[in-house]
Amino acid sequence: MRRSAIEYVEAKNLRKDVTQFRTGDSVRVHWKVKEGDKERVQAFEGIVIRKKKGHNRATFTVRKVSFGVGVERVFPLHSPRYERIEVLSRGNVSRNRLFYLRALKGKASRVETQEDAEMRRATASHHSSAKPGAVRPSA
Repeated sequence: MRRSAIEYVEAKNLRKDVTQFRTGDSVRVHWKVKEGDKERVQAFEGIVIRKKKGHNRATFTVRKVSFGVGVERVFPLHSPRYERIEVLSRGNVSRNRLFYLRALKGKASRVETQEDAEMRRATASHHSSAKPGAVRPSA
């Protein structure tokens, strides 16, 4: 089969309404589940620990902890089976794959959000701009 024919079929099956998100973001994926002859929408909420590129074969992995057990699910990015992807919070991470979260438990497994990082930077710059030896007024 010619390459252009494959590219044509792949381009035809791309989604136009893909939500922009990154690794480390907390997302809620509304996935269509078929049970018998009925179809319903089920939400899967967790942290994106991996995004794999590949045009129409692109996937992303979402991890959540359910009743003390870590659950990971791989979703095709251009699948017609999901209704929508909601980005709940933006994570502030410096790597593309967060597999180290598998070994962490409890509060240690939380990812810092961008809002937390901005507040931390703002307070650090506020405290560093004070003159050495100067007494800050107490609140």
